[in-house]
Amino acid sequence: MSQPSLILYSDANYFSPYVMSAFVAMTEKGIPFELETVDLAEAENLKETYSAISVTRRVPTLTNGTFVLSESSAIDEYVDELFPAPTFPAIYPLDPENRAKAREVQAWLRSDLMPIREERSTEVVFAGAKRPALSAKGQQAAEKLFDAAERLLGDKTHLFGEWSIADVDLALMLNRLRLNGDPMPEKLAAYAEAQWQRPSVSEWLALSAKK
Repeated sequence: MSQPSLILYSDANYFSPYVMSAFVAMTEKGIPFELETVDLAEAENLKETYSAISVTRRVPTLTNGTFVLSESSAIDEYVDELFPAPTFPAIYPLDPENRAKAREVQAWLRSDLMPIREERSTEVVFAGAKRPALSAKGQQAAEKLFDAAERLLGDKTHLFGEWSIADVDLALMLNRLRLNGDPMPEKLAAYAEAQWQRPSVSEWLALSAKK
């Protein structure tokens, strides 16, 4: 009997950093999945067709047969457990403490640093938009981000030695600033740029570039 097909629902512009996280996670696993789009500008997410699928009416949402899951970090964790290492590539650290720290980083990036998200939208990241200088609150958030990222990275190339999905999430936040031309520590700029060269990330960037 064939396995249920995985379907990942994305915003139509492919600008969502959260869909990007889930897309990269699934691509890194090397598992087949379908990508469906929801036009948020046309409020398709609030219409009956999509709301019948997604309880949160947000993207990303993943369906696996009759199972439905929203929220990107939950999808990342589900995919990593459903397709575990060593049969499939790991997207979280194998060490329990590092794994917990990766989840901490993901949760922090999704719940904090709002001035950066407001002043450096993903149009900067995916569409090449440029924004004026950061406000005082934006600069304060940027300094907080830089300090945390430098402490987490230390002298490593990746957060936990080997690459993990948390690296892409952290690089996305840093790239909101780097791609706008905002000043930032050279090491962090190089780290964010290197993450953007990863093949799975390049696949996502190619989608957004077509829009």
